[in-house]
Amino acid sequence: MPALTLREILALDSVRSAAPTLLAGEDALDSPVRWVHSSEVYEGANFLDGGELLLTNGFGLAEADAADRRRYVRELAARGAAALAVEVGRSLPRMPEEVTDEARRLGLPLVALRRVVPFVRITEAANRAIVARGLSGRAVRPWGADHTAALLADLADGQALNQPEVEARAALAGFRPGRDARLVGVSVHGPQHLATAAVDRAARAVVGTGALRAGFPGDVLALLALPDTGVAAAACVRDPVRALQDAFRSAAEPSLTVAVGHTVPASAGWLRWSDTLRAARTTLELALTVPPASPCPAEGPLVTSSRALALERELTRGGVDANRDRLSHLVRHTLGPLISWEAAHPADLVRTLETHLRHGCSPTRTAALLHIGRQSLYQRLERIESLLGLEIDDPDLLGELLAATCAHRVVRGMGAAGTGDLRTVA
Repeated sequence: MPALTLREILALDSVRSAAPTLLAGEDALDSPVRWVHSSEVYEGANFLDGGELLLTNGFGLAEADAADRRRYVRELAARGAAALAVEVGRSLPRMPEEVTDEARRLGLPLVALRRVVPFVRITEAANRAIVARGLSGRAVRPWGADHTAALLADLADGQALNQPEVEARAALAGFRPGRDARLVGVSVHGPQHLATAAVDRAARAVVGTGALRAGFPGDVLALLALPDTGVAAAACVRDPVRALQDAFRSAAEPSLTVAVGHTVPASAGWLRWSDTLRAARTTLELALTVPPASPCPAEGPLVTSSRALALERELTRGGVDANRDRLSHLVRHTLGPLISWEAAHPADLVRTLETHLRHGCSPTRTAALLHIGRQSLYQRLERIESLLGLEIDDPDLLGELLAATCAHRVVRGMGAAGTGDLRTVA
């Protein structure tokens, strides 16, 4: 299906309400319009990529001289603008002759808007129509006409987008987060009907409203808008990620694995929306392939977060295969004596070391998580220090030791799951 044309844009009710009159460019009425922007006159040409209809209130044109007006029209044409629409009647009593003359000379469609209509009303209606036409005309999309899935896929895959397009497509799917809302990406693995139900239940428990979700092969992906007021907001204002994790522990079936991304302001733009979705999906993939750092509960779903696996994500940044040799070298260099000991003796020294480091070197907490007595823990820690020839609570060593023990788990996961499982690394 062809893209929306200028002729069709001018026929929209919101545009017709502005009483448009075409003054130049009649031969280009059937040219496609990629997007509709509004801007002050001298900012307009700078951000155009080609194919846009630019709306302006004419303030700049009213104050410019004839040469500047002609130069402005030339810049728009050079940028490949689809058309220029100027509000006439308030700051600009009539369309300047030099603007009309230059537009006719260049074949740039020029439209006079003779009634005042808020530009936001025009851009919203026009861009929604453009998005709807574009989505329905895409030839190969595995999710067919599912606009929500298409948007989430584009965001999670880091496709080149722009904020007006994302907001228009989100609105088509009924997702309109307020500018003060906080967004969190979520990725859930398991039977799709169970994963979808878990997202919906968790959204109702914590979010109330504002969930954009769709099913994909391998996971259900969602973008949740956390409320900024009310009881639900108070429940997650201190730690929204933790609140969502708790909600999923109650809402999800034991067969599911849930990964929660980080919070981003809704007003921060689509790149940040993409970040939290990519982080959630990457975290899920790591949770499915890398052995956990701490023993998991015997019952209930596995629920984790991008911050819980922040070190794993950082170690695999750029792809698993690309980091295999580097991580293996880090493990051998830092933990070689422990690896050799474990190969010859029944021991669990590497996991003991990582659990101890991750929990603030607390003997009580470490022993409880490993289900061993404190005396047994002390014996393991002494063995570790003896083999490595260092004191594991030395602050200068904590970072290297923790990275190496984490890398050891990642390398084990690589061997067990293969190298092709991680689709994206955020």
